Amino acid sequence: MTYLKKITALMLCMLVLFSVFSPVAATDTDETVTVLFTHDLHSHFLPVSAKNGESGGYARLYTLIEQERLKAGERVITLDAGDFSMGSLFQSIYATDAAELRILGEMGFDATTLGNHEFDFRQSGLHQMLSSAIASGDPLPALVVANYAPHAEGEDGYTEDDALTRAAYDAYGVRDYVMIEKGGIRFAVFGIMGHESHEDAPMSGMKFSDPVESARRVVAEIRANEDYDYIICLSHSGTESDLEASEDYILAESVDGIDVIVSGHSHTTLKAPVSVNGTYIVSCGSYAKNLGVLKLRKTGDKSELVSYELIPVNETVKDDERISAIVADYKELVSEHYLSAYGLSYDEVIAIAPFDFDKVYGEQADKAIGNLIADSYWYIMEETFGEDVELAFTVNAAGVIRDTFYKGEITASDAFNVLSLGVGADGTAGYPLVSAYLYGRELKDAMEVDASVVPLMGAAQLYGKGMYWKYNTNRMIFNKVVETGQTLEDGTVVELEDDKLYRIVTGLYCCQMLSTVNSKSFGILSLTPRNADGTPVTDYDSLILHDANGNEIKEWYALASYLSSFEKNEDGVSVIPERYATPEARKVSYASSSLYELTRNANLFTWLVILIPLIFVAIIALVVWRVVVRIRRKKKAAK
Repeated sequence: MTYLKKITALMLCMLVLFSVFSPVAATDTDETVTVLFTHDLHSHFLPVSAKNGESGGYARLYTLIEQERLKAGERVITLDAGDFSMGSLFQSIYATDAAELRILGEMGFDATTLGNHEFDFRQSGLHQMLSSAIASGDPLPALVVANYAPHAEGEDGYTEDDALTRAAYDAYGVRDYVMIEKGGIRFAVFGIMGHESHEDAPMSGMKFSDPVESARRVVAEIRANEDYDYIICLSHSGTESDLEASEDYILAESVDGIDVIVSGHSHTTLKAPVSVNGTYIVSCGSYAKNLGVLKLRKTGDKSELVSYELIPVNETVKDDERISAIVADYKELVSEHYLSAYGLSYDEVIAIAPFDFDKVYGEQADKAIGNLIADSYWYIMEETFGEDVELAFTVNAAGVIRDTFYKGEITASDAFNVLSLGVGADGTAGYPLVSAYLYGRELKDAMEVDASVVPLMGAAQLYGKGMYWKYNTNRMIFNKVVETGQTLEDGTVVELEDDKLYRIVTGLYCCQMLSTVNSKSFGILSLTPRNADGTPVTDYDSLILHDANGNEIKEWYALASYLSSFEKNEDGVSVIPERYATPEARKVSYASSSLYELTRNANLFTWLVILIPLIFVAIIALVVWRVVVRIRRKKKAAK
């Protein structure tokens, strides 16, 4: 064999070996599967402004989905983990046109589950939406929900809506789990609603079962009855900063046999999968900002991570023309069936922001966007009922503020996006404003909620007009607030009277959630929305405020009206005043560890926390002293 032939043979051998052992070749020829995933899309059909460009939009999301499908071949599944609705003006046609579920079908999603915001239009809205989706004849994703169901006839709480929802479930084919085959790989996909999600849907009217117990039941059924390769859970439960205390971490730890949990609800962006008990927990963030791409393969019965990527959905991604056309049609429906009643159009510019507003999530602090919204409630009350209207406070919470404003033009749709949640008793999109009363002592507890509960639950952060409070972050939980007051129109701050009823205006959802403070604070704090005579509210719909024509006053419309009221520029467009460039210290936080600051105005809870350890130390000292005395006595007796 010549030298050249030897070299050629050697190269051929190396090429064969490379093709056998190369990781790239193994990925292309083995049983690698691709899971494309989203969650918390919240009706973000169109891109939204960000500080550095744009993010989201379904036409761009679909472009990326198609690109990833092309790379992956046949073994690719596309999934969503709930809250696909509520977050933009497109939700106004949720019940009538089922735009959110239908667009998922058009993008080829294989399955989704229900989140708490699918019940913002209440149970009646859900069954209307499902019926609209079926009637459309469009392709639809499978809907899997294992622990959230309408009540059965004869059960406590059963209503006509339960019967209609059950009929819609059956017609759509809603089930605990679904089997989906892709390129010979069989995926068992089931859906779970978390505890917090259920609590965040106070008007759902549904029957909730424990997520862990339900997941165990479904996984056992799949193992016993199905020929499957992967079990995937679409969980609307979430992960938090304390990962090990998070609902989806606990779910993975408690239930054997789940390969993947797509974790929705908390809007978390996990840069890498969390591996727990053989389960990969994944999250890609909210509002279609990213497309999640998870690649796995099986080694025996164990799933092995091949790769994980979060692909940004931004202005660098080309719009898919087909999805763009579908979105444009839905946008026209929104203007025709919803915005026209307010004399507005989708892209109508209503104000100019000369600066960026902060988002409400993040640090616990006064925020200009929260103050702007509280002021808008006050403004609409005076515009509707006159400047002498009886009103002490307006308040809103971070949990219902879904977006912010950036420097530049603000459209009607932008205003809606900030306060986009919910539905009123009239069945139309947007939570209405309500009027209720609280005693001064309860208002103080509300301020304590902001100071103490927010580090545990950011959605509880409050912003108000007419209210002032100051708190020390180093003080004992549920006793952080050291000063409270009512701020009058001239800026004077007066003390709150414990037994005086004060009228507040807030959104329907915030008002409904006030009573949950009792359980969240273990009974230490107490808040009970009341009627003008001091009796507890039993019918929250009776608190809804209406204009002279009998229309509900929506939160978002109050904001849009206030934005339109400012001084106009040379083009006749309202410009937001400079005073909103920074917060106005309506609530003030500080940190002090001085004994005086830690104990002034201390409540019973603080004194108990201080005294119990002291009493314990005193008891130990007394026991030690008595032991020493006995020993001394024995020694004396021995002498």
